[in-house]
Amino acid sequence: MPKEAVPSTDAVDSVGSVGIVTPKIFHFAEPLTLECNRTLPSFDLIVETYGTLNSDKSNAVLICHALSGSHHAAGFHSSDDKKAGWWDNMIGPNKAIDTNQFYVVCVNNIGSCFGSTGPTTINPDSVHADDDTSEHSESQVYGPDFPLVTIKDWVKTQAILSDRLGIDVWHAVVGGSMGGMQALQWSVDYPDRLKRCVVIASTPKLSAQNIAFNEVARQSILSDPDFKNGRYLQAGTYPRRGLILARMVGHITYLTDDAMKAKFGRDLKSGKFMYGYDVEFQVESYLRYQGERFSENFDANTYLLMTKALDYFDPTRGYLTSDCPSAPSTETTEPVAELEDSIGASVEAAKTATQIELEDDLAVISNNEHNRQQELTALKAAFAHTQCQYLVVSFTTDWRFAPERSQEIVDALMATGKPVNYINVDAPHGHDSFLFDIPRYMGAVRGFLTAPFIAERQPKNTRQQPTGARS
Repeated sequence: MPKEAVPSTDAVDSVGSVGIVTPKIFHFAEPLTLECNRTLPSFDLIVETYGTLNSDKSNAVLICHALSGSHHAAGFHSSDDKKAGWWDNMIGPNKAIDTNQFYVVCVNNIGSCFGSTGPTTINPDSVHADDDTSEHSESQVYGPDFPLVTIKDWVKTQAILSDRLGIDVWHAVVGGSMGGMQALQWSVDYPDRLKRCVVIASTPKLSAQNIAFNEVARQSILSDPDFKNGRYLQAGTYPRRGLILARMVGHITYLTDDAMKAKFGRDLKSGKFMYGYDVEFQVESYLRYQGERFSENFDANTYLLMTKALDYFDPTRGYLTSDCPSAPSTETTEPVAELEDSIGASVEAAKTATQIELEDDLAVISNNEHNRQQELTALKAAFAHTQCQYLVVSFTTDWRFAPERSQEIVDALMATGKPVNYINVDAPHGHDSFLFDIPRYMGAVRGFLTAPFIAERQPKNTRQQPTGARS
């Protein structure tokens, strides 16, 4: 079992901290078949846990990390550690995810660069113990040979870890951003293995704009001369410039215009124009610093495959069948039909040259409504068999995964009669808001995790009536 957090009495023991924690690696010798139809012969997962698992193992909470996150969600790794885990303000004694009450597990996904099997770990196919004369006898890391993984693959490995830990049902699965996608996928793929699902600052699937941002980031890396087709470690190089640019692009999307204006404005670093291409504005300095720091701690191949996993995410895949008609039903398209009749009558009466333009506008309206209904129908089909209750959290200034995307999830859940609470939190931090200690947000998570499960509040032999709620 992983080593639980040990309270510390030194400088790192801040109020509500889980203290010093020690991660543990779990090895799985069984082959793992991925969605891409490739197989890992074995794999490792690095895990941190906080709190104590109770006797019936009913108080376990799984934390799913975002793109640049890891297993280190709370506490410190040593007394000299200056930086706590990435969600330390959420996890700990008397915090929103209270380690006095819950046993919290955070696992680093495969494909990452923080200890779980990924591009920076040894490829067992490169090991030739019985052939010292082979030119490939020296063990090599996977590098670009590591297979592309998906959100479903990550959830699958987390379920395998659950079996190893002896946790049949999670009290909750919680995640923000990419972590929220994993939480959502958990509820679809393993409906009887979680009681609560917390989806924060996330989306049912990426928009074309988000895929475009990811592609720009990937091209920044792929076009770096030091990338060496992904074999930069073997070549003794590193695509530092490409990774810096990728992070700069990503970081811009995590913030808001107002937040950047308040923090930097058009302030100059030296107080005057230098008439060159080096750093002049404070915001340029900030972005370069973020990129530099990220490039020192993250692997380029990992960045490529994780952004691809984001692009591929769609929990409705496999549910786009006859249950999801290719044409809208009469009921769902009635408003469009009425609008069509109205516009058609006006056009016919006016006989103006704008007829083609109006027809094009109508076609766009009809097509958008058609697509929206198709997506809603597909989500409803995916959620039809889920058994958990949901908390969906969005943030008013998040334009990367806007509140409207969270509302799509909520609408589909409510349409299928699933118990869901939704809160749209006013926060100035953009997409990064899910990492901040915002009282209304933290209170919503705490309340949801500690409230009785809906079935537990019902008298025996009383049929549960699913409800939806917004706030």
